[in-house]
Order: sequence, then structure tokens, then C-alpha cells
Amino acid sequence: MERLVSVADAATMLGTTTRFPRRLISERRIRFVRVGRHVRIPVSALEEFVADGTVEPISIRWEGGKVVT
Repeated sequence: MERLVSVADAATMLGTTTRFPRRLISERRIRFVRVGRHVRIPVSALEEFVADGTVEPISIRWEGGKVVT
């Protein structure tokens, strides 16, 4: 079974307030599990969310006054 974390723990892992993961849940932008009336988030869902939002840097150089990627 995968590790599930509370909304407060998810917020700590993301470095945000609890409002942010709650909004992700209400907008269905992240996977979550209902355990009775409690809401838990799989750690892998947080990792996927961060990976999907990660922007890799690009390397650019100038050539003849223009940017070449």
C-alpha cells in the first residue's frame, strides 16, 4: 500500500499553506483518497504534481545580434 499523507503534511511537503492542497483537491488537479470523512493524498501524486510543473532551463546564445537556441 502506498503512503498517504494528510492535507497539512502535503502542504508542508510543498512548502505552502493548507489552502493550496485543498484547492488542488477541490479543482481535481491532484489525486486523492477519501478515508471515511478524511482526505489523504498519495505521496506519488505530490511527486507527479511537482514533476509536471517543473520547467527545465534552456540554453541560449547570441549570434549576430539574435538569440539562437
